Amino acid sequence: MRNKLRILLIEDDMIEVMKLNRTIGSSQLPHEVIEAKNGEEALDFLRSDAKLPDIILLDLNMPKMNGIEFLEILKNDETLKYLPTIILTTSANQKDILACYKVGIAGYVIKPLKYEDYVIKLKSLLDYWSLNELIKG
Repeated sequence: MRNKLRILLIEDDMIEVMKLNRTIGSSQLPHEVIEAKNGEEALDFLRSDAKLPDIILLDLNMPKMNGIEFLEILKNDETLKYLPTIILTTSANQKDILACYKVGIAGYVIKPLKYEDYVIKLKSLLDYWSLNELIKG
């Protein structure tokens, strides 16, 4: 039995936001996507009275606050640090990958260039997380 995921997507590129929403829609997945344009907007949402997401999809390269800075704040917060956070980025830089795993991410996914490959990768990622037992908050 799959869970319907509540996904917080932290992404400043509107084309990437559209790609994720299109992938979910065309794959007929029941997931709900909450969008934040940067780390600050995401933290405002997470600290509001809104229901917490099941997972976070986080881009690394963003203005104001990059993904690693966001992760460090998230992982130092007693309420938010257990939210599974998956990096979704174009960076294959080993330094970035190591820094993210050191902070405590749940996964690191490199965005493929071809849309068809993106759909396959994202559908697999969302299927995996929809099968997990998640913290209900």
